[in-house]
Amino acid sequence: MKSIFYVLVFFLGSPVLTAPSAFASPGQERQEHAAHQAAPRGNQGHIPPAPQRHNNSQQFHREEERLENGAVDRTPHVNHDHWYGHDAPNDARYHVDRPFEHGRFEHFGPSYRYNVVRIDRGAHRFWFNGGFYFQVAAWDWALASDWCWDCGDNFVVYDDPDHPGWYLVYNADTGTYIHAQYMGG
Repeated sequence: MKSIFYVLVFFLGSPVLTAPSAFASPGQERQEHAAHQAAPRGNQGHIPPAPQRHNNSQQFHREEERLENGAVDRTPHVNHDHWYGHDAPNDARYHVDRPFEHGRFEHFGPSYRYNVVRIDRGAHRFWFNGGFYFQVAAWDWALASDWCWDCGDNFVVYDDPDHPGWYLVYNADTGTYIHAQYMGG
């Protein structure tokens, strides 16, 4: 008799324990989701502010980080909130005849963090929750092919201030970033 009582309590009590999340507002839901994400490991453990726009001069030099040990880091990455390795604003690879052809991705910047829910490595595409998907620039795929796309890494999307029609996808766990185009959602 006692075992039947405990089974009934378990099954009847379970919905009561999960019901409060069903009544959470969208803002609460976003805060709760962010609270469950791991702290970023890149950029000294915090999400960087958006990158600054570069001037469109012919004198542009891709900035490399010079490390204390004498090594040079040429990869696109963020360290101490400084964005290194960004390509020139007039780089022909980023020219898009119809920028934002599939619309604009509205939820970008340091206050939005995402996990990838699907990846198509062959087509260099990935999807965030909600069906939003992006295509990685062909020349950046080598930088991101070894990212742990499907193991919960945290990603932040930034509007690329130098290349209209492109976004910067920052991996909060590695501190590196790539260029991608929004394909819709």
